Amino acid sequence: MYHVKDGIIGLAVGDAMGVPTEFLSREDLLEKPVFKMMPRIRDGIPKGAWSDDTSLTIATMDAITKSGINYTAMADNFVRWFTANQFCSINESFGIGRTTLKALVRYTQHLEEPYECGLSSFKDNGNGSLMRILPIAYYCLVQRCNDKKILEIVKRTSSITHAHEVAICGCYIYVRYAMNLLRGNNKFSALSQVRNLDYSMFSIPTLEVYERVLNEDFLTLTIDDIKSTGYVVDTLEAALWCFLQSNSYKECILATTNIGGDTDSIGAVAGGLAGIFYGYNNIPKEYLEDLRKRDVLEKMCEDYEFYLRRL
Repeated sequence: MYHVKDGIIGLAVGDAMGVPTEFLSREDLLEKPVFKMMPRIRDGIPKGAWSDDTSLTIATMDAITKSGINYTAMADNFVRWFTANQFCSINESFGIGRTTLKALVRYTQHLEEPYECGLSSFKDNGNGSLMRILPIAYYCLVQRCNDKKILEIVKRTSSITHAHEVAICGCYIYVRYAMNLLRGNNKFSALSQVRNLDYSMFSIPTLEVYERVLNEDFLTLTIDDIKSTGYVVDTLEAALWCFLQSNSYKECILATTNIGGDTDSIGAVAGGLAGIFYGYNNIPKEYLEDLRKRDVLEKMCEDYEFYLRRL
């Protein structure tokens, strides 16, 4: 049920693998694919560095470890990441999204409760909350939260930065899918179970944008059908597609690394799932050796697992 290190390290590796290929075109990557961790030379990011995806994930995990489900603690950690370079793989934070930045500025101005600071227009549906939501899956599973409680926690955690229903729904689908994998379901039955959930709390327009994920035809899509942008729906689709089409952790992460576009976030989202499903011991040794601050990440995973075991 716990296996925190599997998912969180899986997420961090997927993130770090995707950092150097972020925003490169799929065509260029197909011509010159990346098979190992590399630096991002254009802005001096070293090999093995993970970005905001992992930083905000462990910031969420740290807040829960120390304070339980406390949205102020989460938001405070996000601010510490951005302003004080905490929870970083190098000596500075990098990769913050526009929506996340605006929401954190609103929070620091003390205008609303933390979960009322997120931006809520349709154009604000980036993947900034999806990429950090995985710790919630562990918590909700251990606490045996019902559907209503899972949605409440997901909604408020997402809404610290991303408050539109589309972003919240994407986080909810991902958390429920990750919970199914943590229960030991195979990847396909886990998806079937997600499709059979009650989604009546979401509007029809929101469900329509997730129609492909929640429809059996998703499994028949080809790479040409998959977009790899930072739009939350595209990121979720790309991450799920890479995970479902692969047969190992390495195969999944090489797919996300070379899919083009927002490869670090897609790698993080898919990497969390692949880490849970295939396990820490099946992450390639060379990836783990190159991962920056792996000891710090693993200690935080141990602390979170210890917290969960005491619930």
